[in-house]
Amino acid sequence: MVQGTTSDAGKSTLVAALCRLLARDGIKVVPFKPQNMALNSAVTTDGGEIGRAQALQAQAAGLQPHTDMNPVLLKPSSDTGAQVIIHGQVRADMNARDYHQYKTIAMQAVLESHRRLSAQYQSVIVEGAGSPAEINLRDRDIANMGFAEAVDCPVILIADIDRGGVFAHIVGTLSCLSESERKRIVGFVINRFRGDISLLQPGLDWLEGETGKPVLAVLPYLHGLYLDAEDAVKPEQSEQGGFRVVVPVIPRISNHTDFDALRAQPDVDLRFVGPGQPIPPADLIVLPGSKNTRADLEWLIGNGWQDALRKHVRYGGKVIGICGGYQMLGRTVSDPHGVEGAPGTTAGLGLLDVDTEITQAKRLARVQGRCIFADAEVSGYEIHMGRSDGPAMARPAFEIDGRTEGARSDDDLVLGTYLHGVFDAPQAMHALLSWAGLKNVKPVDLAALREQSIDRIADAALPLYKALQERAG
Repeated sequence: MVQGTTSDAGKSTLVAALCRLLARDGIKVVPFKPQNMALNSAVTTDGGEIGRAQALQAQAAGLQPHTDMNPVLLKPSSDTGAQVIIHGQVRADMNARDYHQYKTIAMQAVLESHRRLSAQYQSVIVEGAGSPAEINLRDRDIANMGFAEAVDCPVILIADIDRGGVFAHIVGTLSCLSESERKRIVGFVINRFRGDISLLQPGLDWLEGETGKPVLAVLPYLHGLYLDAEDAVKPEQSEQGGFRVVVPVIPRISNHTDFDALRAQPDVDLRFVGPGQPIPPADLIVLPGSKNTRADLEWLIGNGWQDALRKHVRYGGKVIGICGGYQMLGRTVSDPHGVEGAPGTTAGLGLLDVDTEITQAKRLARVQGRCIFADAEVSGYEIHMGRSDGPAMARPAFEIDGRTEGARSDDDLVLGTYLHGVFDAPQAMHALLSWAGLKNVKPVDLAALREQSIDRIADAALPLYKALQERAG
C-alpha cells in the first residue's frame, strides 16, 4: 500500500508506475483505492463510477476500469456534505458526521472488493487517501492504516520534497501513528526531487538513522506529464498557442480532465480563471461540469461571468458547456427533489433554449457516435443527474448510439453536451476547435500521450521497483 504524508504527495502516480512495472513483468496486477474523495470520476465496464485516478491506474495495469478498484467514492457537493457512491452506484447524500458513522458499513464494501481482487490477481497495489496522520479521522478509518491493519498490508510512505519540509512531513507522520502502524511502514519514497542528489544525501542518512527505516527511492520531478488528475485543478496553463480557450474554475468543478487534451494542443492557449481573477478575452469559453449546478451557476453570475459570456457571444465568440456547464447555459435549472441542495429553480444564463430538471437517477454510460456538424467520430462518457429539454435540442451536437445528443443555439455560437472527454478523440477535437474558429487544427492523440506518460513514470520508478524486489527476495 502506498500512503502519503500529504494530499498530492504522488500516491496515485506511484501506484500507476508500479502497476505498469509489474504488468511489464507479466504479473497480473490490479490497482485498488478503498475510499476516494474526488470530483473527477470515470465510468467502468460494469456500469458504475470510480475515481478517475483509478481508471488511469487500470490503464497502467492493462485493465479496463471496474468498480471493485474503488469501492467507496465520495463526491463533495458542499463544504460539509457529499454524495456517497458504493460499488459504483449512488447510495446516499450524507453530511460529514453521518458519513463518519456510516464508515463501519462502507468498510464491509471495501473488504468485499479487496477479497474479490485478491482472488483474481497476483498483486494488488493499494493507494491511501490524504494522510494517515489525520488524527481526527483515525476512528473507523477505512482509507489508510485502518485498511492496512485490517488486511495486514505493508506500507510505503511517499512525501513530496518540492513543497518543502519533507523530513518534517515524514517524521511528523510517524509520530502520529500507533506502534503497530509504524512497524507496518517498510520505507520511504521522496518524490519530485530536482537538483544534486549528493546534497540531499546527508538528510537521507539522518532520516534513516532517526527512524530506523530505509529511503527506498528518490524519484525525480518529471515535467510535461499527461496524466488524469485525481481532483485538484492543475495550476499550470498551456499558454502556447494563439487560440485562447478560457475555463472558469467553479467551486464544485468536476471532471476537469476534460481539458487535458486542450492543454496538449500546441495551437491552444488554455487559461483557467479562478475567483477574483479578471476574465480575459477569449476565442472560446468552456463551462465545465459541476457537482452542484445551481450553486455554481449562482457563483458564476456573482463573479461577473453572465455579462462576460453575453458580451463574448455578442461579438461572435463561441461557448461550449459540458454536463453541468450545459445545464447552466439554458433558461432554468430546477431541482424539485432537492438532490443537490434545497428544492427550487434557478434562472440559467439564457444562452441556450433549454430547461433542465435535476433528477434523482444518475446516468452512467460510455458512449460513441459522430458529430452532426462535421464528419468526425466522437466518444466520451456521461455522468449526470439531470434531464434537459427545449427547442435548442432540435439542433443537436452529436448522434450517439442512434439518438441525438446535446444542443446548439440558432446562431450556432453556443453548444451544450453531456459528454465528458469530448475533446479526447483527435477527430472530435478537430471538429470542435474548427467549429470554434481555429484553422488548421494540429492533431493531438491524448491516449498516446497518456501511455507515454505512464511509461515515463514507470521508468523513473524502476529503482524503487528493484528495491522492493530485493526486499521480497
